[in-house]
Amino acid sequence: MNKFLRYALVASFVLFAANVAANPKVGYVKVEKILRESSQAAESAKKLQTEFSQRTEEIAQLKKQIGEMENSNTANGQKLARLRLEFERKQRELNEDINIRKNEELAVLQDRINKAVTLVSVTEGYDLVFYKNLVYANKRVDITDKVLKLLDNPTR
Repeated sequence: MNKFLRYALVASFVLFAANVAANPKVGYVKVEKILRESSQAAESAKKLQTEFSQRTEEIAQLKKQIGEMENSNTANGQKLARLRLEFERKQRELNEDINIRKNEELAVLQDRINKAVTLVSVTEGYDLVFYKNLVYANKRVDITDKVLKLLDNPTR
């Protein structure tokens, strides 16, 4: 009996694989388009801009102060050098912090994209969906707009 079940299971896998191989439903998602057009990506960018706006303004003021000192005849060389070092340090720290936060926001968005791609794929019966490292995809297998719609309206 055990052998019979094993053979039946193997036969069902073979039939399933043959059916999938005969008519696979394949899809493709353009991640760049999602990152460019998704309202969630825009919200993330706006959130980051708001989060770092005060520090960006402080650095801009420091740069302005350095410029004014360089243009004045009474510039104190030591103070100017100290301000330049402070400007460079703050600029470097800001860039590092922005990159860290961008990566965090991108990871959250990537997770949402993965869930939306999976939901569209399962709901519409796709056997295979690509969204990275694809050289060419015909427009009829492009499900990007469906994923975008689901991302922007999750209560579908």
